Amino acid sequence: METFELTVLLFDATFRVATPLVLAALAGMFSERAGVVDIGLEGKMLGAAFAAAAMATVSGSAWLGLAAGIVTSFSLSMLHAYACVTHKGNQVVSGMAINIVVAGLTPTLGFAWFKLGGRTPSLVGDERFTGITLPFAEALRDVPIVGFIYAELISGHNIIVYMAAAAVPIVAYILYRTRFGLRIRAVGENPHAVDTAGIAVDWMRYKALMMTGLLCGIAGSYLSTAHGAGFIRDMTAGKGYLALAALIFGKWKPLPTLFACLLFAFTDALQARLQGVDLPIIGVIPVQFIQALPYILTVLLLAGFVGKAHPPKAIGVPYIKER
Repeated sequence: METFELTVLLFDATFRVATPLVLAALAGMFSERAGVVDIGLEGKMLGAAFAAAAMATVSGSAWLGLAAGIVTSFSLSMLHAYACVTHKGNQVVSGMAINIVVAGLTPTLGFAWFKLGGRTPSLVGDERFTGITLPFAEALRDVPIVGFIYAELISGHNIIVYMAAAAVPIVAYILYRTRFGLRIRAVGENPHAVDTAGIAVDWMRYKALMMTGLLCGIAGSYLSTAHGAGFIRDMTAGKGYLALAALIFGKWKPLPTLFACLLFAFTDALQARLQGVDLPIIGVIPVQFIQALPYILTVLLLAGFVGKAHPPKAIGVPYIKER
């Protein structure tokens, strides 16, 4: 029974760790399905995390913090759109510029505003999102197997974890069952045909990047106001790049991308529990190797599958309207 409980708790941690990856990967799905490479997911998440924590500290409201995170990420996404869609700039350079600027700007502002070495004060009470106990969770806890799974694995997460779970079918529906989704996918595959049909290619790509900004804002806000209790320097720790890797591994489709995010999150949750553990035969594995597990897995998966993944045909190519 102890092994069962430890397994459930491991998957419980996996869901929490996967939340920002899922949201960021879905954000990248909109932009890349529309033909715009967005490696600036990391910077958008980091900017949103800082803005959310700073606003929550000042206002005392996690919801206002979430709004500030979304506005910040949305603004950065529109900056990326302005550079790449309006002015046909290099999409990779624009994304990296956002990552670099935000990585330097957030701790600088944090030091200037809060005098805490680049971080924000710890969030308490209503300043952060806390777990939600679902109906009958405690009453059913003692029911064998099912009760514990419901009480620990399904109940007890904060609102953003549930939002991320709901976002997967919603995004899948938008992309594959709506006119907007059809146009987004068409813009990423054949923008000339879309333009010929009388649809503004640039405007569709702007709309896609608006969705990217929204989802990245929620992902970044989660890190500082839900999963954590404040902002610390570089707290995204490469999660934006992991989300991109999951997106590629999932072949730009919602459900496979979700499974890739859960796989990466599982290794991350596992490494936190393996540190200092004396394994049979192997012994104690060096902490540095354990912490590198999610990134090693990313490299191995991409090395094995990236050649088999077929991205949207027009991705990374600025659309220049024919005269």
